[in-house]
Amino acid sequence: MRRREFITLLGGAAATWPLTARAQHKTIPVIGYLNTGSPDTNPPLLAAFRQGLSETGYVEGQNLAIENRWAEGHYDRLPALAAELVGRKVDLIVASSPPSALAAKSATSTIPIVFRGGADPVGDGLVASLARPRDNLTGVGFGGADLTAKRLELLSELVPRARVIALLVNPNVSNAERVIEDVQEAARAKGLQLHALKAGSESEIDAAFASVVQLHADALVVGADTFLSGQREQLVALASRHAVPAIYAWREFAASGGLISYGASLAAAFRLVGTYAGKILKGAKPSDLPV
Repeated sequence: MRRREFITLLGGAAATWPLTARAQHKTIPVIGYLNTGSPDTNPPLLAAFRQGLSETGYVEGQNLAIENRWAEGHYDRLPALAAELVGRKVDLIVASSPPSALAAKSATSTIPIVFRGGADPVGDGLVASLARPRDNLTGVGFGGADLTAKRLELLSELVPRARVIALLVNPNVSNAERVIEDVQEAARAKGLQLHALKAGSESEIDAAFASVVQLHADALVVGADTFLSGQREQLVALASRHAVPAIYAWREFAASGGLISYGASLAAAFRLVGTYAGKILKGAKPSDLPV
């Protein structure tokens, strides 16, 4: 081969390399993971999510990429983070909680979204129907009404001497006031005195437990929330330190040493989220996957 022909061939091949690289990159789907917490919270839940993905044939770093966006407990950051993922043109968005799911829904009507919802995905405005979610959203919900009031009833049976109960909720959650009203009604029905405390940060959790002590609360109900579940080690340790019987929303609290939980397993939910994400990446439509 003559030198001029070789240089021409080499130049043509070099020009195609970037195109080939981009084409190969596009064959690897990208999931945008929108989380209300921080990277160091709930690693078991991330592991469960990846397990669900692997069961459908997707492994991060091999045939899948994941773009993580963490709100670090600041729910007001979620809209901007969701917009970043949309701008990144990810193939699918996974939302770890109802607030992140609502932010993702507001950011896109075309990119598929798989959420870990709460007790009422329809009431929260995520989907029109559990059986037929329609649009671009589906996911995993916990079904039925919020169970916080039921947890108060169970705790009062477990600690019959308790007359003063504290309720801890995250004020950044949209249904916080509704949960407080429901639990207040349940407390009145049982002749109990209820004090609602709010915490949306680690320091506020410490302050809330200081109030529990000052109020001489006999027991504590911890609300169901992604941020609070991410702080379960702190919550369980404080309840133990102050010898306050407490009931929690998720199984993971009891596994971490908490007294009792009443509710589903978050790990099981995130595994299902991973499975749904994998099915959609393989071609399934969110509207065809019941919540």
